[in-house]
Amino acid sequence: MYHSVARCAQDPYRVTVSPRRLAAQLGWLRRAGLTGVGVTELLEARAEGRGRGLVGLTFDDGYEDFLTAAVPLLRAYGHRATVYVLPGRLGGENAWDAEGPRKGLLTQEGIRAVAAFGMEVGSHGLRHVDLTRCDATTLAAEVCESRELLGALTGRPVDGFCYPYGAVDARAVAAVRSAGYAHACAVASPAGLEGDFAIPRAYVGSRDHAGRLLAKGLLHRFPGARGPLMSLGVLRG
Repeated sequence: MYHSVARCAQDPYRVTVSPRRLAAQLGWLRRAGLTGVGVTELLEARAEGRGRGLVGLTFDDGYEDFLTAAVPLLRAYGHRATVYVLPGRLGGENAWDAEGPRKGLLTQEGIRAVAAFGMEVGSHGLRHVDLTRCDATTLAAEVCESRELLGALTGRPVDGFCYPYGAVDARAVAAVRSAGYAHACAVASPAGLEGDFAIPRAYVGSRDHAGRLLAKGLLHRFPGARGPLMSLGVLRG
């Protein structure tokens, strides 16, 4: 689970990885015999028994630096990824991060460009709202309208959703499933919500060198280890 890729002196939520660090991480994955792919590709491969050697790479929030900084590095190292975007904030900024630096978000043209480069585009809702706290009308708009807008924008089906802030409950899962998504990513899976609509992910930050990535990969295989794992960084999904 990545977010922004940039040089950033102030990063209180630890959502930024420098291009140099990302290049090192992507290179390590390659040397370890792993290929990064989008979530839909990963799940389809696993269902067909060919998931060995694949790892899902995700980038939350749809920052414009995904196109300018992450995509060139992903392509250079032969990886793909899913970027979760906010069609209700096209060309805007990360206003939900009150204490963080302002970061620009992808425009319509930017979203089309990342799709053309072979990256999967998924929904992060319309405006980065905590789905566990919103009313029924807002919940429906966040999951349904965002999928419709992105489908019209890219000309492709939108199969994946990512819960803002990693906040997920049974009501949010039901709404996402009803909206027609095939799967959804959380941070950690709450008890009783495991499965394709609450897929857990390992946080990756600028401090993560090869050894830490290896440790996270090993810990992530065991559900009991996810609590300590997720405490390694301040997470803002």
